[in-house]
Amino acid sequence: MLIIRKAKYEDLTGITSIYNDAIKNTVATFDTEIKTLEEQKVWFKQHGLKNPIIVAKENNDVVGWAALSKWSDRCAYSDTAEISVYVKDTYQRKGIGKKLMQEIVKKGEKAGLHLLIARIADNNPVSIHLHESVGFSKIGLMKECGFKFGKRLDVVLMQRLY
Repeated sequence: MLIIRKAKYEDLTGITSIYNDAIKNTVATFDTEIKTLEEQKVWFKQHGLKNPIIVAKENNDVVGWAALSKWSDRCAYSDTAEISVYVKDTYQRKGIGKKLMQEIVKKGEKAGLHLLIARIADNNPVSIHLHESVGFSKIGLMKECGFKFGKRLDVVLMQRLY
């Protein structure tokens, strides 16, 4: 049975494993270096009421996670966050990503955020469609701004206003 709840410190190993798999095998993140648990502890501590992290668990295993991260340190951006959603590869295409997105969007609204931002590799139509399904709209395209796996990558910018 799938349970979605606020992330706890003990979920960090599962979160990190899913993220590191995405780093190694996908363009879902433009990170190129594997994250250590120590680095992820710092990341985890940077999240709070306005920038929550949630997990999807099945049989006590973290199978996905979502987070709202601070968009900028500049005060004028304090009501803006960037969304991240990752699902373990063997659990993809089962609706878990959409459930995580729906829940993290609700948490952002409850936290008083005004705007969510998403940056998605242009060659990822599944993620673009998923974001559209929860109210995001395309606002631009950044041409060849990323370089991963020997290729220049475009990034679709999306946003969701509350």
